[in-house]
This record gives sequence, C-alpha cells and structure tokens, in this order.
Amino acid sequence: MTRPPISPARQGALFALLAASLFGLSTPLVQRFGQGLGPFTTAALLYAGAALVAGGLRQPASREAQVRRGDLPRLLSMAAMGAVLGPVALAWGLQRTSGASASLMLTLEAVFTAVLAWRWYGEALDRRVAAAVALLLAGGVVLVFEQGQAGQVQLLGLLAVTVATVAWGVDNTLSRGVADRDPGQVVLIKGGLGAAATAGIALAWGEPVPPAATALALLLVGASGYGLSLRFYLLAQRAFGAARTGSVFAFAPFIGTLGALALGDRSVSWWMGLAGLLMLGGVRLHLAERHAHEHAHEAMEHEHAHTHDDGHHGHNHVVMPHGPHSHPHRHEPLRHAHPHVPDAHHLHGH
Repeated sequence: MTRPPISPARQGALFALLAASLFGLSTPLVQRFGQGLGPFTTAALLYAGAALVAGGLRQPASREAQVRRGDLPRLLSMAAMGAVLGPVALAWGLQRTSGASASLMLTLEAVFTAVLAWRWYGEALDRRVAAAVALLLAGGVVLVFEQGQAGQVQLLGLLAVTVATVAWGVDNTLSRGVADRDPGQVVLIKGGLGAAATAGIALAWGEPVPPAATALALLLVGASGYGLSLRFYLLAQRAFGAARTGSVFAFAPFIGTLGALALGDRSVSWWMGLAGLLMLGGVRLHLAERHAHEHAHEAMEHEHAHTHDDGHHGHNHVVMPHGPHSHPHRHEPLRHAHPHVPDAHHLHGH
C-alpha cells in the first residue's frame, strides 16, 4: 500500500523544528565558549564553521537551482543582518544576561519574521497565527519586565539580544527570496561573507585571539547551530513560507533554555516561567494550523528543486527523473483545493 505523501505543513514544520533544535542548543554553548572573547571574534568563528560545513553540502545543478548573480545584493544584505549584526549583538548580550532569559527572548525572532513576511510577501496571517504572534510578544514583554527588576546590566544584555532577533527577523525574511536556491550554496556564501567581515573588524578592533580549543569549539557550534540549522531553515521556508517557518522556529529558545539549565544556569524565576508558558502557547497554536480552500494558480515560469508527485508539477520529460531535480519549468493555469501553506506556489490573496 502506497503511503500518502507528507503534507507541506508537516514537512515544513519538521525542517523548522530540526533547525530550531540545532540553533537552540547553540545559544548556551556560545555563552560558555564566548566568555572573555570579543563579540566580533565570536561571530567570525561561528559563521566560519557554518561556511565550512556548507561547502560539503552543495548540490549539483541537476538537483538544486544554483545561486545567480542577481541574488548577490540579497545575499549581501542577509550577511550584514544575519551574519554580522545578529551574532555580534547576541554574543555581546550573552555576556551581560542569563543564558535562560536570552534563549527565551530569541522567541521574538518569530514575531519580527511573521510581521515582515506579511508586509513584504503578503503571506496570510489568519487569526490563529496572529494569536500565536501575540502570545510570543506577550512573553517577550514579561521577560523585559523580569530582567528590568534584575538590574540595568541584565536589561542591557537582554535588549542586545532583542536587537539580534530584529536582525535575524530581517535576515529570515530576505532569505525567503533565495529559499529555492541550493541551501548549501546560500549558507556557504552568507557564512563566508559574514565570517570575513567580522574577522576583519575583530582584527581592526584589537580583540584578543582565542585559544585553539575555544576556537575549535566555536567552529563546531557554528557548523551545527548556524550552518546545518540554516540549511534546514531554508528547506522549511521552501515548503512552509517565511512567517510559519519563523513561528515554528520559535521553539528553539525553549531548547536553548533547557541547555542553559543543563549547563548550570540557575537564574530561572516565576516570571521566566510565565514568559515561557506564553511563548510555548504561541508555538502550539501555530503548529495546529490547517489551511485549505479552493484557489487558482496563474501561469508562471521559475526554477527550483521539485518532484512530480505533489499535484503542481505535471510537466513532461523525455526521460522522467526519479526524486527531486531542478530545471526551469512552466506551470499552466490550475484551480483546485487542498491543504496548503504560503510557499512559492501559494502566495495568493485571501
């Protein structure tokens, strides 16, 4: 008996949860290994690790659409926001606030991603998704209040982490435009640009050179938490859209909080527990989303990795390929109904 194909929503959610797990675990590790280092040095090592692992994950043009010259301005912007400003703000903030509270605050990345995806790409935000975003935002407000009571230094650290969430929200939204490109190639270019920029600033700023063991540890954290995680994030955006990927990715902070507790962080309070419950409720609301209605596809031409069993790619080949493959192809006008998410084929209005 043939098993039905996994739904786009579930496939996207699984990729996003993988990305969230890897990134979430990286946050307390960055706090531990980044102690005593400059924020630019820390960011350079993290994205150097991401670029190194991405080099081995590139796919041939027959399987994945390749990055084009026209993508360079977007990739430069992604590197500036996501591989320079984001990790530098996080590294600075982690040295001034607790790992548990910083991990939870990273949940706000989903809020900025969802709002920007709605504004830039017109991704639908129904009442369930809007409620999820509201709960995530409420949790962030509780965290700011809790850290304000802990003192000015703690609050400044948390505000720096918030800057990182804004930067990564912009980065996530920009990356939607290259989600159909080879994710290994995208991570390699973004990581290489970010590592080069932050390493240059670290040298010019005179930040201390880390010991070899510390540098190796941060390279490994970057390879998993920033390289592999970003690859899964891009695959989730391809299947799931930017707003929903960002919302499911909001589970990362809870994994990071557990990691911080396992590494000895004992800063958890009742306020943090309340913030965590609000944010967890937001993630749970989003995962329960199901969206289906009759909709029309207009004729379009584009290139991305695809298969011929998803109901949207019925074009012919002289020899039908097996599994995912990539080439320019045309979609004829089509009207049908099925569960869907705002991927590249479902950006219609509501």
